[in-house]
Amino acid sequence: MAARGSSAARREPQRRPEPQRRPAQQRRRPVQAQRPAPVRQSVVIPFPVPERRPAKRRRPLSREEAQRRQEFHLRQLALEEEGKELARGPIDLPFCLLVLLLMSIGLVMLLSASFPSAYYNTKNNDPTYWFVRQGVFAVMGVAGMLFIGKINYRRFRGLAKSLLYVSIFLLVFVAIPGNPVAVTVKGATRWIGVGELFNFQPSEIAKMAIVIYFSDSISKKKDLMRSFRYGVLPYAALLVVTAGLVAIEPHLSGAILILGVGAALMLVGGINWAWVLGALGAAAGMLYFALFVVGYNTSRIQYWLNPWADMKDKGYQLSQSLITIGSGGLLGVGLGKSRQKFLFLPEEHNDFIFAIICEELGLIGATIIMLLFAALILRGYWIALHARDRFGSLLVIGVITLIAMQTFLNIGVVTGLLPTTGISLPFFSYGGTALSIQLAEMGVVLSVSRQMKPTKAG
Repeated sequence: MAARGSSAARREPQRRPEPQRRPAQQRRRPVQAQRPAPVRQSVVIPFPVPERRPAKRRRPLSREEAQRRQEFHLRQLALEEEGKELARGPIDLPFCLLVLLLMSIGLVMLLSASFPSAYYNTKNNDPTYWFVRQGVFAVMGVAGMLFIGKINYRRFRGLAKSLLYVSIFLLVFVAIPGNPVAVTVKGATRWIGVGELFNFQPSEIAKMAIVIYFSDSISKKKDLMRSFRYGVLPYAALLVVTAGLVAIEPHLSGAILILGVGAALMLVGGINWAWVLGALGAAAGMLYFALFVVGYNTSRIQYWLNPWADMKDKGYQLSQSLITIGSGGLLGVGLGKSRQKFLFLPEEHNDFIFAIICEELGLIGATIIMLLFAALILRGYWIALHARDRFGSLLVIGVITLIAMQTFLNIGVVTGLLPTTGISLPFFSYGGTALSIQLAEMGVVLSVSRQMKPTKAG
């Protein structure tokens, strides 16, 4: 059996092993020729290119011009160094002492004149309410005065235009009807503030803006001030706009101050006297229109001429002011012993505080205070005469003219010399922001006094 099996095995043909097939994924595919990716052609949009003009060649400077420019540059550097050195000099001590003395007397008189109205008219019946608030602003104002007094006043040139634009914006802003921030008192919208926390008059900023801008511009023109185009027209237009915005509040005394200080600076700046006479005539016409034509001021004129015609209504304030002044006599009734301040005289701690001064200190005390104001004004003009340059001189003249006009107008109104209008007495009347701004203005004068020219002894 084994043999058969072996022979049978020999007879069967041997089969070749079948080749193993690869999976479909591993089968070779015919390699196709890869087509190149299409090239994207960028589309060029024609754009007009401005032609470049050949730069103009500057004419080469001559030797004399180059030397002149170099000398001018060296002179400017020398002036700057000299200004920095002079700015470290001492302030004018007499002027500073007069300011502090008037402010101190003003605080004392404010306390004496205001404690009855503060007790009856404030929420907590605090008799020192007005005095404490004024004292806080006085401390802030003195600090600001000393700080500004250390600044080189030539730096104020850079504030001229910006301060003027800000003041005009605020004057327009306060005149917008329905303005929630504007404060209206007795029919006049002159203040911007939030309740009793903080109130200020934009006209106070406008006064200083006019002084700085006019001083800066006029000091640069010199001989051009004699022409109408450069010396009168731009300044007159600016005064009309600013004073007009103040007058529509209405604030007649503020408009008069702005027009007065602007005219004074133009006059000192060198405008022709013919324009001065013309301006005085125009001012007289505008004043007549404002006083006798506009209804807001007509009654003031009538009862200014005869306040006793209606003592209980229209002429009440002026008649009570005259009674207050007359009751003081020569020596006064004594400090703190006024009788008219007990709600008889309106605005006794504000616009009519000078009447309380006359009642308590008498004619002699009131005269001493007026002499102190006169000494302050004369010392200020003396500083202006000895200022280092034209800008500093004009700056001091503007500030001192504001103080002089405001003092004269207030005393004139209180004594019946001028029609009744709302104007405060510098350093005495209640008004925190007004006092702070006035002290800051005194700091400007002290800054100029640091660089005064040396005076001859004797």
